[in-house]
Amino acid sequence: MADTSAATGRETSIFVDFATNPAQYKHWRLNIDGRVARLSLDVQEDQPLVPGYDLKLNSYDLGVDIELYDAIQRLRFEHPEVGAVVITSAKERVFCAGANIKMLGQSGHGFKVNFCKFTNETRNSMEDASANSGQTYICAINGPAAGGGYELALACDHIVLIDDGSSTVSLPELPMLAVLPGTGGLTRLVDKRGVRHDHADFLCTTSEGIRGNRALEWRLVDQLSPRSAFDHSVTEKALETAQGSDRPATAQGIDLTPLERQIAADQVRYEHVKIDLDRDLGVAHILIEGPTEAPPPSLEGIHAAGDKFWPLALARQLDDAILHLRLNESEAGTWVFRTRGDNNLVAACDNLFLEHASDWLVREITLYLKRTFKRLDVSSRSLVTLIEPGSCFTGTLLELALAADRCYMLDGQFEDDAASSAPAAVRLTGMNFGPLPMVNGITRLEGRFLGQPEAIEAIGEQSGSDLDAQAALDLGLVTFIPDDIDWEDEVRLALEERASFSPDALTGMEASLRFGGPETMESKIFGRLSAWQNWIFQRPNASGEQGALQLYGTGAKPPFDKGRV
Repeated sequence: MADTSAATGRETSIFVDFATNPAQYKHWRLNIDGRVARLSLDVQEDQPLVPGYDLKLNSYDLGVDIELYDAIQRLRFEHPEVGAVVITSAKERVFCAGANIKMLGQSGHGFKVNFCKFTNETRNSMEDASANSGQTYICAINGPAAGGGYELALACDHIVLIDDGSSTVSLPELPMLAVLPGTGGLTRLVDKRGVRHDHADFLCTTSEGIRGNRALEWRLVDQLSPRSAFDHSVTEKALETAQGSDRPATAQGIDLTPLERQIAADQVRYEHVKIDLDRDLGVAHILIEGPTEAPPPSLEGIHAAGDKFWPLALARQLDDAILHLRLNESEAGTWVFRTRGDNNLVAACDNLFLEHASDWLVREITLYLKRTFKRLDVSSRSLVTLIEPGSCFTGTLLELALAADRCYMLDGQFEDDAASSAPAAVRLTGMNFGPLPMVNGITRLEGRFLGQPEAIEAIGEQSGSDLDAQAALDLGLVTFIPDDIDWEDEVRLALEERASFSPDALTGMEASLRFGGPETMESKIFGRLSAWQNWIFQRPNASGEQGALQLYGTGAKPPFDKGRV
């Protein structure tokens, strides 16, 4: 975590670990009752992620959200019987006051943006579960829900508000803090819930919030219930929702065991993901190891393998690696991906997934891979892929090349390896044509060839075949194909050039170029977070010495610069 001293303005790096489990939770209670799970927010005021603030009124920081993300993952994999999840508060007459303002006020800019991004991704995973996993999220608001608290509710499919005359929903960031709701609240209001523009405008410019019948009439909530019947109403809705789930009520889940990870000064090591840091150049070299043996021959074998099954193990390790690099290695601005392994073994895993796509566990692993690649797409880093002899950029792993801002593939072999390895080859599988879409709802192939269906058709005809460098270039799958003589110099110059550019400008350019084509609610959330919220967080009106974030709680009114840009 980045903790900025208000007195000095200097940023001190503090290591953030995203690994946790229910036995370690400080702020959430997870209870399972048959087909319904209940996640109750019970934030411990004196347990912030770093010193310097109290988590009052169920406000949250990154530590609270790390626990929530872990709980969501465990519900999906460890509890196939759960068809509905209720998000509520364990505290009387308060739901959630949102992100902790003191935490935001003392945090550096980079941390604030990454905090909002992770929080968004966590809520996206809730929506993904509701939309694709048969595990629907319901929010039971039993007290005031402000800012990020209401945004947590907006990520659910159904919102029940207690009708007690005092409980409200609000997004007070603009009038109180001079910033925007950082977790997609504005977009979810209009895109997801269909709230009228004028009603949304009023909600977002009043700090008092909206309660009762008006909240229901304006589509801010889905259901009202008096305090006397609140618990019964929520339980009834959850049971009704769970009955409609296609998740297997009697299936056995798999345990998500602790990740094995070793961190040294310039290295991070997982079983299938290896990271080497070049701090002088600001590059993280990331090697993905393919499977070393054929996948289980049957669906039963996949279930028996549990979280050791290569695609799931890879998703977990790559997910953690991305989060680690984002928060703990902010100056590693370029991520260079390589793979090593057997194309046939990767293809065998992909084919097994496609064959058993309707199985609940296979579905969950596929969705997890999808979310992990999305997390890669929206990371504010330059992405470069290097395809060399011995690589296994096939199907699922080929997505790394398709996601890259630049992709280099060696034409031929390295002279000193010619006798021991075959030339580099890439291979498409069915996983490249639908199961792993980007945040804008289309595949990376569709994003690469917008308005060119004939190009995708030509690529589809080559699915399952090994493609050498020239064939991959002709099909548009790679950017450049240097030979052995030019390879080292071209790659070196590309990385050095990247390191010479402004990181801020690169972030804006990459986010603009990666997501051509249609917009979705998810792409709008990340696009606007990366642009408007990123900009607003740095403006003096919000973050200056007399800005609203600094003066919050003092009673002083910030002296806003009235100029519109």
